[in-house]
Amino acid sequence: MSSPQRVTSTQQQTRISASSATRELDELMASLSDFKFMAQGKTGSSSPPGGPPKPGSQLDSMLGSLQSDLNKLGVATVAKGVCGACKKPIAGQVVTAMGKTWHPEHFVCTHCQEEIGSRNFFERDGQPYCEKDYHNLFSPRCYYCNGPILDKVVTALDRTWHPEHFFCAQCGAFFGPEGFHEKDGKAYCRKDYFDMFAPKCGGCARAILENYISALNMLWHPECFVCRECFTPFVNGSFFEHDGQPYCEVHYHERRGSLCSGCQKPITGRCITAMAKKFHPEHFVCAFCLKQLNKGTFKEQNDKPYCQNCFLKLFC
Repeated sequence: MSSPQRVTSTQQQTRISASSATRELDELMASLSDFKFMAQGKTGSSSPPGGPPKPGSQLDSMLGSLQSDLNKLGVATVAKGVCGACKKPIAGQVVTAMGKTWHPEHFVCTHCQEEIGSRNFFERDGQPYCEKDYHNLFSPRCYYCNGPILDKVVTALDRTWHPEHFFCAQCGAFFGPEGFHEKDGKAYCRKDYFDMFAPKCGGCARAILENYISALNMLWHPECFVCRECFTPFVNGSFFEHDGQPYCEVHYHERRGSLCSGCQKPITGRCITAMAKKFHPEHFVCAFCLKQLNKGTFKEQNDKPYCQNCFLKLFC
């Protein structure tokens, strides 16, 4: 970005008002110079020797007399240069900028045409601009507010931003040393990015940031992939599935109603169903004498099975 420049202004020290006299002098000198140029153009160079004086010589004499009279009044009339805008000589106040001299009223902003005076300005392609127009026309613009960026700039996501306008799209917090994460052209802090877009654990529903286990068409934190009943980790990764959730063998069969009511262990083969319960055949025994029972040859008392003889001895 260009640095602002300042103009150099000098002012004649005269016994008459500089603000009015020097400007009038500039205008008079410019008008006489224009008239002199036009007169010379009309007369050409073919006048015979010894003829009447040329109009240009008369004007030179007039200008010389005017300069002499002004010098006697203490007003210097030596031209300080040619104005970069109107190309006329400058005898009064002068602005020096961009390697040229200017009438103050002609050194203006290229865009708004306002007189720059002693204000800072910027140069672009050989033209002067006031600070406001230069920044509006040429400075990078903030993607958030669309305003010109005059000082520090953040470049991210192929865009430019005011530092105070580059923040998390979700929570509005500024980014720390950890930086930001991008999604669909927006910037997010680490917490919001993972909360919103990272895969979620099938056990705790929190974001998975590092290691994970893939099972049951879900992802899990390793510490969350445990039996949903007793929260015991699975030995060698072996588990049982029921209703989409992982269980150890015991609680899997408990959920399915396939635990032996006698030994509380899973039934994987033959079983006996009695008293709304299931038993290994060898565990369906008389509650008193512990002899093995058959399904159709037992008596029930207080939710316990008895053989015929023990039932008669105990309850009849």
